[in-house]
Amino acid sequence: MREMSPSELRELAADIENELRQLARLEADIQYVQGEIQRDPARAALFHENLALKLHNFYTGCERIFRLIASELNSALPSGYDWHKRLLDRMSIEREGRPAVLAQDTARRLEEYLAFRHAVRNVYGYELDSRRVARLVADYPSTWHLFQVQVKDFVKWLRDVADQLETGG
Repeated sequence: MREMSPSELRELAADIENELRQLARLEADIQYVQGEIQRDPARAALFHENLALKLHNFYTGCERIFRLIASELNSALPSGYDWHKRLLDRMSIEREGRPAVLAQDTARRLEEYLAFRHAVRNVYGYELDSRRVARLVADYPSTWHLFQVQVKDFVKWLRDVADQLETGG
């Protein structure tokens, strides 16, 4: 972990909390779209494309947090063709003086959203597998909950380190 001042650690914590607030907005949006599918099943294909984009945004927001942590605390992002996967993997292990951000199980769950984001970016919306979208939407609440709790724990760790640095403890 690169040496950071208490104010830099608190700034990083605030940036992560801001990303968490942005991600929290998706939860209500996903629930709303699910309700629309139930109310208007004839338009389910359109709604599945909408949900796919929201799931894409979910993982993108998670990855923003990972990028903040890797660039601010660990001084570098991974490189190479598989850098997205390697970044996610790094978040589930203790690294360079910082604790793991995520549990291994949470990282495995997020792998599915990473792979799905890649699919969303590379196919037409009508080509998406609606069963896969439905499965990921069904898994989303528990995955989001685990992610949110674990990242908040990490933010608490950042603030605790900042406090210890200030008090010399």
